[in-house]
Amino acid sequence: MSSDDLISQVLGAIGPDAVQSIAGQIGAPPGQTADAVQMALPLILGALGKNASQPGGAEAIHAAVQNDHSGLDIGSVLGSVLGGGGDGAAILGHVLGARQNTAASGVSQASGLGQAQVMQLMAMLAPIVMAYLGNRTQHEGLGAQALGGLLGRQHQQISSGGGGLGGTILNAVLDKDGDGDVDFSDILAAAQGSTGTSQSTQPQSGLGGLLGSIFGKN
Repeated sequence: MSSDDLISQVLGAIGPDAVQSIAGQIGAPPGQTADAVQMALPLILGALGKNASQPGGAEAIHAAVQNDHSGLDIGSVLGSVLGGGGDGAAILGHVLGARQNTAASGVSQASGLGQAQVMQLMAMLAPIVMAYLGNRTQHEGLGAQALGGLLGRQHQQISSGGGGLGGTILNAVLDKDGDGDVDFSDILAAAQGSTGTSQSTQPQSGLGGLLGSIFGKN
């Protein structure tokens, strides 16, 4: 596993038991929740990478993870978010801004979860992502430039196809013409292509190898 493969590393830190717990918290089937996690994590990490490329962005992210999210045990963060803590909504506000709802709509359309469920899921994932980045920054002594470079490489990988449907949604939400519109037909076509189904209203499953290898999904 590459040290730049933040998606796999965060998924590994979360683990299958936590996904089961998250599914119970948002009231969704575990398999469908795992699919949505696989889409939402690349979306969050890709957005952070895009933000890091903006003037002052890497410095702002570095300050945030260093001051508020370093030295945190991932298990404790998971317990906090499952209990309704973690300031996930505020983190998403910084990461995605006004496009939170648009991003949630894309994940909702592709996963079959309700948009409110996806928003809750993303708010639970965001503090976990930041805690992981905080620990990585602390343990490796990463400065703002190094952290920004790491996130930038992940964004490039995700947006060029390495993030599965999360990358498709990332491109639709953040990397197009800025009008805030998402072509959901393209997202659904990608979902159907990855599952071999033709019915867009069915929950999508088996959306790539990451969760298959880490969570033992078929």
